Amino acid sequence: MSIRHSLLALLQDQPRYGYQLRVEFENRTGATWPLNIGQVYTTLDRLERDGLVAKEGDDGDGHVVYSITAAGKAEVQGWFAAPVERNNPPRNELAIKLALAVTLPGVDVQAIIQAQRVASIRALQDYTKARRDAAASQRSGDTAWLLVLDSLIFQTEAEVRWLDLCEARMVQQAVSAGAARKSSNGVTEDAVPLNADIRR
Repeated sequence: MSIRHSLLALLQDQPRYGYQLRVEFENRTGATWPLNIGQVYTTLDRLERDGLVAKEGDDGDGHVVYSITAAGKAEVQGWFAAPVERNNPPRNELAIKLALAVTLPGVDVQAIIQAQRVASIRALQDYTKARRDAAASQRSGDTAWLLVLDSLIFQTEAEVRWLDLCEARMVQQAVSAGAARKSSNGVTEDAVPLNADIRR
């Protein structure tokens, strides 16, 4: 997530001080990605260093107000115009966890998948309820929040489908391993024990 460009986009709307930027960002994204105020001010310092924002002075209550410069407007317009790069995907802890689990002895991969599925379905239910509530309220400012919720719902649905695929792959691998043992010694053995509770 580009905090840098998000703050520039909000300053393009109007000059603001750090706390206002934090509140506005969280309001527009439903507080899905809370911002640390220290991170906001650190980013503002860097944006000022790079000539993308400028201090406008004090608002009378001790807050330093920032405005976007012409270079900052060009930067944020470029950000909006360019697609988000996919050649360096963010770390996916779940994918990393499962990739490691299948390579280590003694790890119950089925249990990991099932625990994640329960958590993902619970999250999906929460997102769906939040979306239903937001849609019912029909406030003018809810459009941004609805877009974020739609994204979260689609991502979570995709995660559940991927977990189904992971589980099917584990079952297929267990069956193949059992068949290989049988053919190597000519004696019928029980296949590698499958998880007794194939969840789906």
